[in-house]
Amino acid sequence: MTVKLAKKWVDYLTRQPESGMGFQKVDVWLKGNRVLRDVLVFNGEDIDLPEDCSHSAIEELQLHKG
Repeated sequence: MTVKLAKKWVDYLTRQPESGMGFQKVDVWLKGNRVLRDVLVFNGEDIDLPEDCSHSAIEELQLHKG
């Protein structure tokens, strides 16, 4: 499910390089200690989250290394 990122994360991703044309791969730490690796963000603002995580608060977000 595609979800709009909060301005805080959009601002962060704006300063980061793209992983490919129009997207970034990120690792996401959700509230409740769930970690998602290698998640796609499109155009720096739309994140592709699993359905069961679409309403979870993002605690941390970093570019995926690997």
